[in-house]
This record gives sequence, C-alpha cells and structure tokens, in this order.
Amino acid sequence: MRVMASATAPWSVLRAHPRTPGVGVYGIAAEVRFIKPAVLFCDYTLHADMTQVRLPQPQGGSPVEGLWRHTCFEAFIGVPGATEYYEFNFSPAGDWAAYRFGAYRDGMSAAAVAPAPSLQTCRKAERLEVSATVQIGALAGIAEAPVLRIALTAVVEDAAGELSYWSLRHAAGKADFHHSDGFVLELPAP
Repeated sequence: MRVMASATAPWSVLRAHPRTPGVGVYGIAAEVRFIKPAVLFCDYTLHADMTQVRLPQPQGGSPVEGLWRHTCFEAFIGVPGATEYYEFNFSPAGDWAAYRFGAYRDGMSAAAVAPAPSLQTCRKAERLEVSATVQIGALAGIAEAPVLRIALTAVVEDAAGELSYWSLRHAAGKADFHHSDGFVLELPAP
C-alpha cells in the first residue's frame, strides 16, 4: 500500500501496534504536507483520555536525545530507491530531535536542521494537538528530491509508564518505525 499525498494531504489514521494497544487512547490522526518548497508541516492529533497519558516535561525547546522514550510524535523521511533517511522527533513539551541514517538503523548521526523545527502544542481534556514546521532545504539527499517517502508515527506513554507505538503501517514482528514497510506515504515536492 502506497498512499500519495498532495499539497492538501488528507489526514491519515495511525494504528496501534498489536502488542501495544495504548491505555486510554481512542486514536491518532496525522498529516504531512509541504507549505512551501523545502518546508514540511507535520500535524498530529492524539484523541485520548488525557488523564491516562503521561506527557514529558520541557527541557528547553532544543534538540534532546531519547524523546521516543516518552510521548512524542515522529516523521521518518526518505527518497524512493535510496537507503538514506531522516528521523524527526517532536515532543509535546516543545523539544525535538533530528537524525540522519545512512541505511536501515545504520550510520546514525545528528541532522543539521536550521532553523530549528517550530513546534506548537494544544492540550484539551480529550485531545492533544502537536504540529511541527521543518525546514528540509539543507538536508542532503532529500532537499531536492521530486518525491519523499514518509512514515508518520507516535509513541504514547500511559499514566503507568507503559509505551504504545502507533504508525500508518507496522512491519511484521515487534514495533519498528525504521523498517521500510512503514514508509507508505509518498509526498511529491511542490
């Protein structure tokens, strides 16, 4: 299954990994689109009993390691036919991280993203909205690509500290957002 996204991409529904159903989570919707050349807008809405969701504490709105250990939203971005890809983590606390991989889970390094992604968060009783604007113009391998392959994902930590993993599509076996089976959105450059 490949999903083609347009300039006005429809919302997609993330699915829980079968081994991690997610206490108190009703569902997650996500969208990614270009808002101008080389600028991506990622938008996530977590529908849940927010008393059952543990949110991380802010750490300064800068790059932070290990955001995926708590509630966060992610985008994995590559190019059709290439092994290189990028991982972006967006915390509802306003922190972020960006990594470059040379191949599947190999050659990880910090990605030089400038300016830093802009994050906005809105929390309500039964909803958490997180959006991120990311400049990709300086990212080697994807900046000038005519089409991007994207995996939209989320990690949700419940009140007991258990993690659930959400994705457009999960690879067989354990939760693995890096697996190419999850890169099901194709987004043409504007």
